[in-house]
Amino acid sequence: MTVRSLIEGDVVTRFKEADKEYDVRVRLREEDGTNTNQVGRLLVESDEEITGRRNYLVPLSTVASFNKTTAIGEYNRYDRMREVRVGANVITDAFAGTVMEQVFSEVSEMQLPPGYYISKVGEAEWQEGSFGYMFDALLLAIIFIYLLLASQFESFFDPLSIMFSLPLAIVGAILMLILTGESISIMSLIGIIMLMGLVTKNAILLIDFIKQNRYRGINRTEAILIAGPIRLRPIFMTSISLIFGVLPIALGIGPGAEFRAPMARAVIGGMTSSTLLTLIVVPVVYTVIDDIVAYFMGRETIKVKEDVVEGVESTHAAGKQV
Repeated sequence: MTVRSLIEGDVVTRFKEADKEYDVRVRLREEDGTNTNQVGRLLVESDEEITGRRNYLVPLSTVASFNKTTAIGEYNRYDRMREVRVGANVITDAFAGTVMEQVFSEVSEMQLPPGYYISKVGEAEWQEGSFGYMFDALLLAIIFIYLLLASQFESFFDPLSIMFSLPLAIVGAILMLILTGESISIMSLIGIIMLMGLVTKNAILLIDFIKQNRYRGINRTEAILIAGPIRLRPIFMTSISLIFGVLPIALGIGPGAEFRAPMARAVIGGMTSSTLLTLIVVPVVYTVIDDIVAYFMGRETIKVKEDVVEGVESTHAAGKQV
């Protein structure tokens, strides 16, 4: 206690100046507190009882030895266990997740004694948990999109060709993040989850128009060739309006905009790639899936469609006769 009060100091009073207060700490001079010879001269009270003398004092060097070393000043607890927390700040030209993975790849090679382990805490732990929740949200978004499309189209197979635009959007989003030097962060993942609901509208416009033409009696190939040019304009209009809508956020203008910019950049990249590839890839996937469905259950389906076409033609013929 003597050493602590002299080296660290004790607050004996407070000094008030205007509306501010300051602690008044009494301790040794800094040069005396770091010199082992000076510290060894500190007088501490002895437990020995000496006749005729009270509070017998002896130099600290007579009862203690001094060695300079590195040690932890205090131990904190986390989950009822002692912990030593190491923190760091990442420089601007590096990503926190990349640095963390490099650190743990080297830490995994360390031979720790029994009872010791190294884990992520603080911001690293929060980031890892958030990434897990994001991937769960992404999976749920895909499942709910499929269920909604299946109920609207009354088919389990047509939504598959529509949802094939989702990986096309993810590829574009990742390429845009690479080109802009961004990382896979929480905000960029939010942008990718937003893409799950945005990019399917292009394929819905295309597939829905193809199915309408087929119900009118037009064969599949011709229906696809008709739907492409007609749906090209509304697909481009909606995509371009969305891209220009998030462009101010993607430019990162204003305070705090660099935090939101990865979300907008992911949306722009995903919408661009999905718009350009949907008109080519989705009709091909639709054709392949339709051939597979027709192979297993197509005879009855084609017959029903032919009956519908014959009924439509007979209705038109009756109308002409009247």
